[in-house]
Amino acid sequence: MSRFSRYHLSFLLFVCSTCLTAGLSVEEQLNQLRENYVELKNNLESKVVQLEAKVVQLEEKVQHQESLLIALQSQQPISSKSVSAISQPSGKIYVLRTCRETRAADPSLGSGMYWIDPDGQGVGDDPIYVFCNMASGSTEILHDAESKTDVGNCADPGCYSKAVNYNATMRQIMALIDLSTECHQSVRYDCICAPLEINGIVYSWWNDRNGNAQYFWSGSNSSVHTCQCGLDGNCVESPAVTCNCDSSLPTLLSDSGVIAVKNLLPITRLNFGRTILDVSSGQYTLGRLECSGHMAVTGMPKSCEDLWRIGHTLSGLYLVMGTAMVENVYCDFNKLPSEAGFQKWMGFVDVQSVPTYFLVTKDNGFNSINISIPYTTEKLNIGGAMNLSSGKFTAPRTGTYFFSFTGLIAFPTSSSSLAQFVVGIFLNDIQIGSSWDDEANTVIGQEVPVVVQSTVNLQAGDQVWLQVTAITAGVTMHSVRSFTGWLLQENLYQSL
Repeated sequence: MSRFSRYHLSFLLFVCSTCLTAGLSVEEQLNQLRENYVELKNNLESKVVQLEAKVVQLEEKVQHQESLLIALQSQQPISSKSVSAISQPSGKIYVLRTCRETRAADPSLGSGMYWIDPDGQGVGDDPIYVFCNMASGSTEILHDAESKTDVGNCADPGCYSKAVNYNATMRQIMALIDLSTECHQSVRYDCICAPLEINGIVYSWWNDRNGNAQYFWSGSNSSVHTCQCGLDGNCVESPAVTCNCDSSLPTLLSDSGVIAVKNLLPITRLNFGRTILDVSSGQYTLGRLECSGHMAVTGMPKSCEDLWRIGHTLSGLYLVMGTAMVENVYCDFNKLPSEAGFQKWMGFVDVQSVPTYFLVTKDNGFNSINISIPYTTEKLNIGGAMNLSSGKFTAPRTGTYFFSFTGLIAFPTSSSSLAQFVVGIFLNDIQIGSSWDDEANTVIGQEVPVVVQSTVNLQAGDQVWLQVTAITAGVTMHSVRSFTGWLLQENLYQSL
């Protein structure tokens, strides 16, 4: 029912109540009319107050949108990361990573809108336009949900939903958060009979930067539904409720809080519901994302993240301080510290991003030819590159590898001709080495070792194995004492 229809209904009730007073005395009728008039007058005054409040809210929103429009219109165009600098009103030229760095570069700069480039000059996304509070050194990222907004009337959980659009890309926002020691975002909800949660049913929540629903409105414990008054223990119906708006009191209340969990920020969506009664009202205000401080790096950098924080943007090999000595790392500064592949440890003796070595043996006989020799026991297989059942090693990285094979060959005690055994080492079906024995070389017991060794350059995905290429009837490979191999040195640039 519209508010206009409710006004007409109130008037009809007033008229009908007048008709029903026909059987009363004149004095009684007059008192009844006075009571009806006062009730109708109070209702109308209450509606007028509500409408005036909405007009003020709309005027504030229009003013805010106009200020945003003026700020955005004053931006200087940036088309790509090839832009090396932006001129500020002072005539100085800066595109630094945070407002704190901008302020440090020129202490004369006042608070206002500035260009910054959190993910680094010349890499990643274009610079972003932010508000710099030079007094505190904080960086504020603007968005389109800063003014007080009415959620309207609806019944279901999250029936009002608003996506928050920021004046920056998510990559730049995450870079700013990674650079800062502290980030936070404030939320306020003014309510009348509009609970955030009631009877175990959640009607309102916000979404973090990964799109996950979060039900806490202050603090850092994401597993508990609470507001600031719940943390302070001074909600209007404490301890029964942990948010003022969850109260059953039919009066204007408010909840406010500050979200300061860096790995959840920024808030990307607001969801509200259960404003179902005629008197229900809900109005939210979301603060800007504010970040301050700088993650300090003391002494020699210990990681790619430390190098990134002090300003490195060129991807490549770097020396950093490990737990016991200086070590090599490869830093991909086209990525952020939180992204996979940002850093690869290379070791300190050999350049190896993945440790690779194995030792396998075979405890039983083998006399088949032209197939790879399988193995029965895996002593070592660091990196998982050796397949025991197929007997094939698959190179995980491009580089130089060493292989060594030792088997024990058994010859028959007598034969009509000279018995032989030949084993070869193969790279992708091409024989690259071999070793052989014949009966003339046997000792007591008719057994003799056979050894194959090879150092070879492999591409990632190349396969190496051993197979018997020739064998005389009655000869067998009694056992494989060891087949071992390891990565000597990685060809770093091809691997990366």
